[in-house]
Amino acid sequence: FQVEIEKLDYFYYLPLFFDGLCEMTFPYEFFARQGIHDMLEHGGNKILPVIPQLIIPIKNALSLRNRQVICITLKVLQHLVVSADMVGEALVPYYRQILPVLNIFKNMNVSFFRAKSTTTLSSLISVHNYHILHSPIEHIDDQMQINSGDGIDYSQQKRENVGDLIQETLEAFERCGGETAYINIKYMIPTYQSCIVN
Repeated sequence: FQVEIEKLDYFYYLPLFFDGLCEMTFPYEFFARQGIHDMLEHGGNKILPVIPQLIIPIKNALSLRNRQVICITLKVLQHLVVSADMVGEALVPYYRQILPVLNIFKNMNVSFFRAKSTTTLSSLISVHNYHILHSPIEHIDDQMQINSGDGIDYSQQKRENVGDLIQETLEAFERCGGETAYINIKYMIPTYQSCIVN
């Protein structure tokens, strides 16, 4: 930035950077992510009034159902709810737009992969009970779930495990969302267990 971050027009730039959450190409995705985190870090009371304009970009990013985009968006949401007072509570009315995609991926507690090889799926059929023959893995969407068994899942170290990130995000929503946050989360994600009420 050529001006101080605090002096930027948050109504213009913050939604613009949130639109960039859908980007998957370097350096655009990096600039979008870094711009969001910088603005949230320095925004203070300028963030709360912009929340309604951030919902559609957040929903669009999650609706792509791309592992990389979902992970980045979840980390941004975690930062957003703690970025300023009342932001967590301001998000509660928008849970119906944000949470449905999270409900789909909540229990996928293994990493996703994108295979680079042209290995066929015939060796995986017995494990996954798929009836897909001779399909190269690279043609399968990168959202296929693989159980690594006793293997090491390094996605946890990189915070790229979608199921864990969703759980962390829901807990942040509940902690920062006020009294009605849990009820609204539970309505959209019935399997969610409170991190506060126990």
